[in-house]
Amino acid sequence: MTVARSLLLFVLAALAEIGGAWLIWQGWREQRGPWWVAAGVLALGAYGFVATLQPDATFGRILAAYGGVFVAGSLAWGMVVDGFRPDRWDLLGAAICLAGVAVIMYAPRTGQ
Repeated sequence: MTVARSLLLFVLAALAEIGGAWLIWQGWREQRGPWWVAAGVLALGAYGFVATLQPDATFGRILAAYGGVFVAGSLAWGMVVDGFRPDRWDLLGAAICLAGVAVIMYAPRTGQ
């Protein structure tokens, strides 16, 4: 259950961070207005709190692993929201990042 909870929290963090950045992008760059920017700032703030809910207490490990989730999640967001079509190198890179997440977060450790 701990791994499932951790994975769910990574997904929620990615939605908050990537969604927040996308909202700011839309508000500022696509000139949709300050309310989009404000919503983005709130979502980015939520991301910071979601990360604190991870079962592992090591900040550096959580953020390092989340980096891989962010990479894969950003490509997925682009596909779903913006119609981005990743090539095989994008997909390979995302798979490598997710493998890194698995090693960093879920490899068996001794002495902890």
